[in-house]
Amino acid sequence: MKRRSTLAILTAGWCPGFRPAPVSGNNATPMETAAQLIQKQVAAGVLESAVLRVHRGGETFERAFGKAASGEAVFLLASISKTLTAAGVMVLMDRGELRLEAPVMTYLPEFSEGARKDVTLEHLLTHTSGLPDQLPENNELRRRHAPLDDFVQGALRTPLLFPPGTRYHYQSMGLLLAGEVVRRVTGLPLADFLAREVFPVLGMRNTSMGLGTLRPEETVRCQTEHAAPEAGGGDVTARDWDWNSVYWRSLGAPWGGAHGTAADIDRFLGSFLHPEGKLMRVESARRMTENQTSGLNARRGLGFALGPEGFGRECSARTFGHGGSTGTLAWADPEKDLTCVILTSLPSQVSGPLILHPVSDLVAAAHP
Repeated sequence: MKRRSTLAILTAGWCPGFRPAPVSGNNATPMETAAQLIQKQVAAGVLESAVLRVHRGGETFERAFGKAASGEAVFLLASISKTLTAAGVMVLMDRGELRLEAPVMTYLPEFSEGARKDVTLEHLLTHTSGLPDQLPENNELRRRHAPLDDFVQGALRTPLLFPPGTRYHYQSMGLLLAGEVVRRVTGLPLADFLAREVFPVLGMRNTSMGLGTLRPEETVRCQTEHAAPEAGGGDVTARDWDWNSVYWRSLGAPWGGAHGTAADIDRFLGSFLHPEGKLMRVESARRMTENQTSGLNARRGLGFALGPEGFGRECSARTFGHGGSTGTLAWADPEKDLTCVILTSLPSQVSGPLILHPVSDLVAAAHP
């Protein structure tokens, strides 16, 4: 996939919602200011690649930056992958092949010791199962290029941090086991199930769990020098297992291993913003984007994080979406009829305060 290092200006479709008053002190609208903010980080050599896509009322604003040659640039989505995994689970629920209220041991019989017997599938999707975010042996597994099943076996055995359902604690291992439930129920690896039953239904032609049919060079490089330690950040010896390695790109981790474009993630969000029953029942789609953790220490849907925290400061409480540690953020606000997808190559611990959050603030403010 050919890349270039200059700013690529793509579609700039405008509706009244995209024409707020100019920003004080210059002639730029908030949307142009958002694009300028991203381009400034490219020009400064801080950011290598990014795509911004904002959709409202059938009109789209999209820009590609840096080495992202176009809006079709494919990024490692990181934890946005969790929402795709959750959608696969919900498709099976709609078909009557599993129940969210059922104990996980119904589908994974070995997950039955002690308090594990009380963990439900819904707990896995709401981060309330008691499982840890990553396994203690996470880096060692990656270092030796362990297959996905080794992570599954570790998650089946690892101690719970608290009684199921009593609190929220962000945990990637819950989504790993949710993906394993999909595999056990369907006989297909999660990546294959999503490729057959989810992505084609929504027209997500450039999305895959793992690489799918992509070659690594057809994807955007992550700036792993800024990554977290569990992703090999700053460790030159981690290059064969970090986010850019063929190993990690191919693994298809249900909690963070999907690839996709801004347009595809926009389509995915749109299927929940305006559910039509194509992928799952309208009631199921709405359930995913409504609070399922009342009384606990966070508001979570099924797979989705809920607003307003973490998205634009002027987003409503009904906003849903997810971010990713590779430097990605995608959200939809039903009250604004608005979707926003920001995909960057700069890990979120740096891009969050520099790009993701200020751009989201500008986008939300531009659409009252």
